[in-house]
Amino acid sequence: MTSDRALDPDRDASLTRLDVPGPHAPRGLVLALHGGKQASRRPVDDRSLSWRRMAALQRAIAPTLHEADVATWLLRFRVRGWNHGAPVVDARAALDAVRAELGDVPVVLLGHSMGARTAVQVADDPSVVGVVGLAPWWMPDDPVTALRGKPVVAAHGRTDKITLARFTRAYLRRAEAVASRTELHDMGRVGHYMLRRVPAWNDVAARACLDLLA
Repeated sequence: MTSDRALDPDRDASLTRLDVPGPHAPRGLVLALHGGKQASRRPVDDRSLSWRRMAALQRAIAPTLHEADVATWLLRFRVRGWNHGAPVVDARAALDAVRAELGDVPVVLLGHSMGARTAVQVADDPSVVGVVGLAPWWMPDDPVTALRGKPVVAAHGRTDKITLARFTRAYLRRAEAVASRTELHDMGRVGHYMLRRVPAWNDVAARACLDLLA
């Protein structure tokens, strides 16, 4: 059972999250961030495939997280496009909402594609203890400074034609200068949308998040 809730009804009811009910006083939180497009002002709704893919992953890993007393939220970005960093504003608002509702719990950012690109830009938030990127959309000019002192884990398929594994490797090499550690999981000959080797994607996501929260 899941529920879609406003992050902060008093401030902006258009910014919502998807909950999988779990521990009431969790020791940590995984904030999941879905993918998107280069440019689009269309709102994210239930027909968005990027949203639906991440919601399916969230449901799959939630029992493992809950067993470890870790909660999970899935942020619904307001629009589908990156649009020069539009999701970053939403992610920072979500992190404020975490503190307002749960206090100073440690947060791992779990992002797919555009969500991973968003995650590494808000990793400097004081609640964030690490980033997990699945088929991340990391470009050669994306900054690494927000990862200072924090670990970053990535998983990428070798046949991904939407975002490139070689860009992920290059980004992690640059991040080594500031991050506490970097790690890359080779998912084999799979593409971008996590439709093949689904259990493996789910396992990597759950294990990496719990490792960063340990």
